[in-house]
Order: sequence, then structure tokens, then C-alpha cells
Amino acid sequence: RSVPEAVMAAERPRSLFALSAAAVSRSMAALERDVWALPGHLLRVLLPLLTVFHLERAEDAARRAGLSTQPIWRKLWDDVMKTRPPNSESITCWRKKFLETFFSNVLHGVLDVSSDWRLNDRHFSPLLHSSPHVSQLTLCNMLQGAVELTAEHNHRVLENLAGSLQILKFQHLLSCDQSVRRSLVLLLHRLIHHGSVSQVSMYSWPVPDTVLLVLILTMSAGFWRSGNALACHGSPCGLCREEDKSQSQESAQEGAERSCNAEQEGSSGENQKRSPKEADAHMDSVLCGPRSPPLQNPACEETSSEVPCGHSSIQGGSSPHSSSEQLSCHPIPQKTRRRLKPAVGRKRRCLRRSRGHYADPEDLYDFVFTVAREDNSGLLDKTRTTERENTENWTSSSPGSPCTGHAGCKKRGGPAGILSLKAAQRFRSVSTLELFSVPLTGETCRTLSNLLSSWVSLESLVLSYNGLNANISCILSGLRALSRHPECRFRALRVSDMFSHMPCMELVCCVLSALPQLHTLSVSFDLKNQLEASRPEAHPGCSEAEIPESCLEVLEMRFPREPLHTAFLLPVLKASKSLQQLSLDSATLPCPQELGLLLEVLKECTPNLKKLSFHDVNLAEHQKEVLLLLQDPGLQEITFSFCRLFESSTAEFLSEMINTVKRNSSLKSLKLPGNRLGNHRLVALADIFSEDSSSSLCQLDVSSNCIKPDGLLEFTKKLEGHIQQRGGQLPFTQLRLFQNWLDQDAETAQEALRRLRAVCSVVNDAWDSSQAFADYISVM
Repeated sequence: RSVPEAVMAAERPRSLFALSAAAVSRSMAALERDVWALPGHLLRVLLPLLTVFHLERAEDAARRAGLSTQPIWRKLWDDVMKTRPPNSESITCWRKKFLETFFSNVLHGVLDVSSDWRLNDRHFSPLLHSSPHVSQLTLCNMLQGAVELTAEHNHRVLENLAGSLQILKFQHLLSCDQSVRRSLVLLLHRLIHHGSVSQVSMYSWPVPDTVLLVLILTMSAGFWRSGNALACHGSPCGLCREEDKSQSQESAQEGAERSCNAEQEGSSGENQKRSPKEADAHMDSVLCGPRSPPLQNPACEETSSEVPCGHSSIQGGSSPHSSSEQLSCHPIPQKTRRRLKPAVGRKRRCLRRSRGHYADPEDLYDFVFTVAREDNSGLLDKTRTTERENTENWTSSSPGSPCTGHAGCKKRGGPAGILSLKAAQRFRSVSTLELFSVPLTGETCRTLSNLLSSWVSLESLVLSYNGLNANISCILSGLRALSRHPECRFRALRVSDMFSHMPCMELVCCVLSALPQLHTLSVSFDLKNQLEASRPEAHPGCSEAEIPESCLEVLEMRFPREPLHTAFLLPVLKASKSLQQLSLDSATLPCPQELGLLLEVLKECTPNLKKLSFHDVNLAEHQKEVLLLLQDPGLQEITFSFCRLFESSTAEFLSEMINTVKRNSSLKSLKLPGNRLGNHRLVALADIFSEDSSSSLCQLDVSSNCIKPDGLLEFTKKLEGHIQQRGGQLPFTQLRLFQNWLDQDAETAQEALRRLRAVCSVVNDAWDSSQAFADYISVM
């Protein structure tokens, strides 16, 4: 396609060679194969003149010629997106970044492909050709994107996403009708159950639609039930149909053995009772798909007792005892799986009897609200009700079962109901679940807890600002049940909220007691709730004896202005011999000796500690302890962030600090953001890299430190002098300068940054220093 005249005027060829390149770019459809064989010096001129379609196809040819297309994709981003991407310094592939963002913008209708000639190619299908590069996707509002992706004309796009997409995000969701939910079901089934999505994240959903929330959680956990909900335009999922076809053939060949086994288990009468509806049950199973692989040992007696209340097992069993006998700690053989089918059949009959006046028998509500409907319909027979009560009593009394009556975790009657996992099939599930600013009610927490109890693929859970309060106990109950599963992979838990239900240290002790296999634990709260703030300080309920030896490697705690008592932290550190990273945020030191005690405990209990971080902890009066930390030979990264280090310090302290760092050859990263260094202290820090220094410091972070352009230039000149004295050898590789006053003299700042970038990598931003006028006055 011809380049528009305006573009031609802006990029008018100045030579016959460039004119020929422009002509070739307009005839790529016919000349593509010959173009890829051109020498590198010719290809270099041609690449910037190609459309997105041909530029993407030119990648292999450019690589063979020793050329990089990254600058072209970066310029394309600047011209088309017209924004600066977040964390642009960490972007390693601008082709992927552009095409991934391009896909999202086209999908949501915020980018017109006719706006730039490089996007407007008749061979280029925007969604189809960019979809293989999409590894994360965000769906918003009314889920219009889900409807578009599951449309018939985007079938190939969805297939591409199933192979490339790893992170699926939902943001600012709104309630939607049932047709949209059906599209979402098909999308989740293809991308999670039969795809490669490993992470599901939900953001900013102030008033969540319970049906939609539970639907996303359930399918992320790998659960769904038989039915037309998985059908697209009247035909079931082809992948499920193919897998079930092979399974049904195996079942037919071993029919005699199945009958024999049924007789031996005393279930022949039940099978006869089920037979009139076997054809219907089989059709439903064809619509749903594989059972065995995603289950991954759902058994072992302990785990079989940790299923949602009201159901005897994940796949279904006639009773708690029978399910414990049938399931083992090994993959379920074909014979065992067939024995479980009658229980599923009985469940489906109960569902049909209990539907009453509800309209669509395959309504999505049938799965999400199954028990809630059973409780309210009044059509359940006495036998089913008794069976449910008995199972619930057994589950409640089991020590390993989730949600056994914790405060804030109601047993019955909420709008979310309890998931009917007995009637569901199990598919592939995600390994990471993140919920940011999504309020969770008691019933929703109970539903999530029930899902967590058997979510063996889950490796990381992030719960941020969900208003959990007492419901955190319900979540921990489900995770405790999960941790007892022989194939549990759960390794990271991050919990943050506005109010803390219990003291930070008490929660940490309880989590580690329940989940000793955790590798990463992050607990963060802004404020104490009123009840917690009014009660006196006490020793945490979990004592040293109650914390088993853990695998913890990373511990992050953000205290709601709680005192940091080393005695309370001691049991945690003693149980965490593998701890490598410790972060303490917003803690107060109850007495001057507390920090010294903490350092002694860290030295004694955590020999593998490599990273230590203090944020918003007042260390103005703890200069001795700061120097002890800086000379610790085991620490590789130390962070003092907004710790008021120099508030009451003298010049001697700064000099001692610099000399200590110069003598420490193990320290690789020193982060000092928000400590009001100012110009003169920054210039002094350059002496860390003097000729007589044995420091191996690679990264220095001086963000938010009231640094002005003239001070940065002086630091640069001093650093250049030290490099010259050392013969050009310097381990220093990165300087971080976020939120400093570099806009006060743009010319001087640019000169300093230019000279600095010849020495090391500089990470900074365009920050408006007028926002920090009060801080500026205090440093003057």
C-alpha cells in the first residue's frame, strides 16, 4: 500500500538508493522472498519503511543479517502509542511490547489501524497477527473483549491466545447478562482449561457481582460442570469431545470388568437405578471433558475430608468413608474413576429434582448457586437432606477441613452458596491468583477457602485490600488443608489490607504454623482496627513450640505502627533457618536497645540472610546499629528507605558510613531513598568508589533525596576522577535517581546525566519538584 503523501514529504528520499528502498517497501507482497535475501546494509535501509505486517515477518531475516529491529519497534511505539510505557527501562523486546499493547488497544476499540500507514496493510489482520505475541491480557468493564474473542470470526485468534497467553487480568468489572457470562465461560475454558494461562488477577472491583466473581474463581481453580455452558454456536468444545471419545472407548472395552467391580462394591442396585439416565449423563460428560490429569492426586484420606461442606469428595463419593477408601495418594486408575461415576450420576438426579421453577437447566447459576437453590427450593427429598447434613457434620468435625466455624465465616445461607464441586469435572488450573481491591464477603471467603483446599497447582496467592478482617481465618483454613495434600505446590502468600484483625507478628506466627512449606510470606496492614487498637499488647498466641521448622526464604512485614518486639519475632526467625530476605516496614522501636537485640538475633538465627530492608522506621538515633549492618559480611543488599538517617547525624557519621562501605567487599546494593541526602552528602558518597576502596557496590539508590542538578554534576565529576585513578575499572553499574529536583536546571541536569550514562546505567524520571517545596525548605 502506498505511503500517504504527508509521510512521503516528511521522509522524502534523498538518493536513488533510498528512493528504490521506498518503492520496494510498497511492493513487498511480490518481492518479500527476494527482500529477505538482501545483504545487511541494504536491509537496514529498508526495514524502517515496512508496514507492521512485513516488519514482523522480517525478524528472522534481520537476525541472519546481524541487524536488530528493536529501534524500529521503539519508534513505532512512540509514533503510534504516544505514551511512555511504565518501567520502560526494563523492556527487553519492543516488538513484543508493541504488538501486545496493539492487540489490547484494537480489542477494546481505542486504536484505529487507519491512523498510521504502517498499520494499514491489506494482508494484516490486527488481532490475528498480533495475538501470538500476547502473554498478558486485561479484560475490563462489561467484558466486551471476551465477547469479541469468542466470536466465530475470531476462532483462530483464540487458538493463538491459548498457546501464548500466560496472565489474564480483570479490571473494573461490571455486572453483565447471561450471554456475556457464557462467552466468558468459553474464554476461560479455552485459555485456562485447555490453554497456557497460569495467572489470573482481578483489580478494582468495589462492588463485585457474586455470580461473576465465583465463576472466575471456580474456573481458575479448574472446576466446571457438564452442560451446554461450554458450547459455542451449538457445538461442544472440540478438545473435550476428542478426549472424552478416547475415554469412552476405553470404558466400553472394559464394560464387563466395570460391572464386576460394581457388584463387589455392592452398588449394582444403584447402577440399575441410574441406567435410565445414563445416556443423558454421558452426553453431559462429552460436553465437559477430561477428568483425570488435572485432579493430580485429589485423594489421601486427609485431603478427601477437606472438600467443600455438603459434598463428600471432589469427584463425588457416596459417603465420606467410601470416598476415603476409594481414593489413595496415587494417580487414580481407570477402574477407580469409573467407580466414582455413579455418585456423579446421583448428584445430577438430585439437581434435576431440585430445579423446580428455574428456567434454563444449563443456566450458569446451576453451578454457582447449586446449594443455595437446593436449600431454598423446598423440593429436596428427605434422604438427600439427611445425607447433606451428615456429610456437613462430618466435614465440620474433621480437623483438616476448611472453614470450620471461624468468626466471620458463616456456615450457611449467604448469596454465594457453596460450590457443588461434586457435580463438577476437574480441568487444568492456574498457579497464581491475585485479588486487588476486590471486597470478599464471608460467604465468598468460604467459597474461596473450599476451592483452595484442593487447588494443588496453586503456587502463589495475593490478597490485597479485600476487607478480610476475621475472614482471614477462613482463608488460612483452606490453605492449611491444601498444605496437607501430598502434591501441594503452594509457596507464596501475600496479604495486605487497610485494617489488621490481629497483631502482625501473631498473624505471621499463625501462617507459618499452618503453612511450614511457604517460601515467601508478605503481611501488610495500614491501620489497626478499633478493637485491636484498644486491647493491650500481648505475646502472640502462637508460641515458639507451635512454629515448626519452615522453608521460609522471604519475609516482608508492614506494621500498622506497631512496636517491633524482637522477643515476638524470635520464634519466627528460629524456625526460618533458610531466610534470605527480611523487610520491616512502618515499625516503631519501643526502646533504644531494640534494634541492637534484633541484629543479635539475626546474626544468630539467620546465617543465610542476604537482603535486609527497613522502610519508614526511625533510625535517627541508631547510628551505631546502622554502621554494624553496613559492615556485616553476609548481607549483599541493604535498604534504609525513609529512615531519617541523617536527621540528627554529624559529619563524622557520614564519614564513618562511607569508610564502612568502602571496606565491605560483599555489599552489592545500597538503597538510601528518602533520607534527605542533599547535594553535599551525595558528593561525599562518590568516595565509596575511590582508589583505596575494596567495595563491590554495583547499585546505589538515592531517589527522593532533594538532589539538585549542580550537586549531581559535581558527583559525576568526582566519580569520573575516581574511575580515572582506578584505570577505568569500576564495579558500579546502576544509579537510581527517581523524584529528585533535576528539573530546576534542565541544562545542567542533562549534562550530568549524559556524563553519568557513560559510566553506569541511570534510572530516573521526569518529576515535578514543585510538589516537594516544603521538603526543599526544610533542607535549605
